[in-house]
Amino acid sequence: MTFPIPQIQIRQQRAQIGIDADLGQLDIKQPKATLEITTEPSKLEIHSEKGVLYIDSSKAWDALGLGSSLETMSRIYSKARDVALQGIAKIVENGNRLAAIQNGGNAIAEIAKEKGDEFFEFEFLGDASMDNVELHYEPGKLDIQFKEGKVNVNTHPNPPEINYIRGKLDIYMIQYPKVEIIPPQIDIKT
Repeated sequence: MTFPIPQIQIRQQRAQIGIDADLGQLDIKQPKATLEITTEPSKLEIHSEKGVLYIDSSKAWDALGLGSSLETMSRIYSKARDVALQGIAKIVENGNRLAAIQNGGNAIAEIAKEKGDEFFEFEFLGDASMDNVELHYEPGKLDIQFKEGKVNVNTHPNPPEINYIRGKLDIYMIQYPKVEIIPPQIDIKT
């Protein structure tokens, strides 16, 4: 007769750990640098004087007979001697013609006819010319002053803003370890 050997049963239950973890949050902000810009505008200053135009048209008026009375009378005076000498020469010439009766012809009638056709010209006007009007222009002074402007730039870097929110970490037991020993059943009856 064989007897079974009693066996001990050992059951083991392992421990189980639960971990609940949330990651931390890192928030980094970098504010822009602060800029301070100031400008000084450039300046342009212009000072100008008016130019002067001188026009001398006295020669043109003189050529038209509307010039200075003193200058006209001076011109008449300077030519009067020549005109008087021409008149005397004409009288002498006419006298000589009258005296030459022996040549024949009617000297009196001819002289009278010439007197009717005679045109006496006395030039007392100035010379007519394209250059009778004189122009002279004196430009005014021009003063230009330029002052250069400026741009001033100042920068201030701002430090970064760093915020860290810590994550959570919970460690807990889901199942505790245990060892269960089950003894064999012993039959006492036999």
